Amino acid sequence: MVRTHWAAALAAWLVAGAKAAVAQSLTVALAATPTAIDPHFHNLVPNNAIAAHVFDRLVHQDQRQALTPGLAESWRAISETEWEFRLRAGATFHDGAPVEAEDVAASLRRVPAVPNSPGPFTQFVRGIASVGIVDPHTLRITTRGPQPLLPTDLSVIAIIPRRFETAATAEFRSGAAMIGSGPFRFESFTPGDRVVLARNDAYWGGAPAWQRATLRIVPNDSARVAGLLAGDVDAIEAAPISQLDALRQRPGIALFRTVSNRVMFLSFDTFRDVTPHVSARNGQPLAANPLKDARVRRAISMAINRTAIVERLMHNEAIAAGGLLAEGFFGASPNLPPPAFDPDGARRLLREAGYPDGFRLTIHGPNDRFPNDEQILQAVAQMLTRVGIEVRAEAMPFNIILSQGGPPNFAFSTMLLGWGSNTGEASSPLRGLLATMNRDRGLGVANRGRYSNPALDAIIIQALGTVDDGSRRALLEQAQDVAMADQALAPILYQVNIWATRGGITYVPRADEFTLARFFTPAQ
Repeated sequence: MVRTHWAAALAAWLVAGAKAAVAQSLTVALAATPTAIDPHFHNLVPNNAIAAHVFDRLVHQDQRQALTPGLAESWRAISETEWEFRLRAGATFHDGAPVEAEDVAASLRRVPAVPNSPGPFTQFVRGIASVGIVDPHTLRITTRGPQPLLPTDLSVIAIIPRRFETAATAEFRSGAAMIGSGPFRFESFTPGDRVVLARNDAYWGGAPAWQRATLRIVPNDSARVAGLLAGDVDAIEAAPISQLDALRQRPGIALFRTVSNRVMFLSFDTFRDVTPHVSARNGQPLAANPLKDARVRRAISMAINRTAIVERLMHNEAIAAGGLLAEGFFGASPNLPPPAFDPDGARRLLREAGYPDGFRLTIHGPNDRFPNDEQILQAVAQMLTRVGIEVRAEAMPFNIILSQGGPPNFAFSTMLLGWGSNTGEASSPLRGLLATMNRDRGLGVANRGRYSNPALDAIIIQALGTVDDGSRRALLEQAQDVAMADQALAPILYQVNIWATRGGITYVPRADEFTLARFFTPAQ
């Protein structure tokens, strides 16, 4: 059952190790602000990418999210409900302690026990019934039912030393618990400013090329580019689309791009009978929440000119979306092309739904998280206004969206959001975004509109327990088709991830959006 895409990753590590003697330091400007460095607290790309420098997983993912050996050198299914993982010999934590099966078991126990998580990792471990320790390098995991995606799910769970099983999030924030087995040792974290890392010369995958890596947090697009051009940083993530032409023309600057696992979409409050940011055009309250009507949601989707957004705002560095994952990812439905831009059809649907004069709506979205997020928000607002929905766009920092837009507040009616599939396949957005919220089962953990469709839930659960890859793929495709037939959310675009470097440095661009220092290669 082990995937065999590990050779390329191992070769890259060996090449990096060969150049380690000449490489000194790497400084990278990050676009997004991490919300935590506790690797189990908040399932968010900026957090996960930083954690991946310090902490290993049992299973790793390559740049296209194919599975490769991590701390587990091999794994196999013993039965439909039991998996065996063999840990590699010689892997150690940064304090010299060996990585053993009990450390893995402790890490899996900690995930659902972390309090107050705004985006928990529970969906990846709730199917585990028990973890058995065969010997220090062998563990057997029993699941509550068939769970063919267990190795995939475990590729997103950081492994920590067993003594930190009960550590509070504050102990990671202070650095006391930031001891992993990854390619870099943790040195310091200054919130809102930077993370400083030192090379782990004992890393089992080969020491990284850089003696030190500094990850500077620079949300402002122009500031990141200015730092790159001035030589203050060696590389930047999320190279701003509006400045790509200028970067291409600068000698010594290189760009690296790949299609992302992320979809940008509108989320709708389909739960409340009266939703707080909707009113009649005259400002009077409405008797019912129009977003509960699939015709209204479809009208909103039809009013969005995705082609114009991709061409004019994103300079074709994005793909118009009709589903949850771009073509090429496992389980992406081939039946969901981008919806046609049809303002007349949108007006007709609004009339059929009982809103011939439209209504007022506030859409909330971030202004510091995704490429051109605020511009997309404003463009969508203008498009909806043209079909009779008088929209006010309210952009705000992403951390406010997270704190107010989900449980227990659910303060918004419609949100512009993004979701990256950290498993690289379609079950991630289906069970995270659209499954009926059930935190005990790890379902709907990011379902901010509280959408609920029992028929969809049944297909998702069936897919998660289907061992045959072909059958599971068909179920995942079917689930997306069902969700989009009900316009559970309105996809807008699939993101393209872009990095820029200077001084001959190269980077292996990743679909998961992670910026990882060990995959930057210095010029010889």
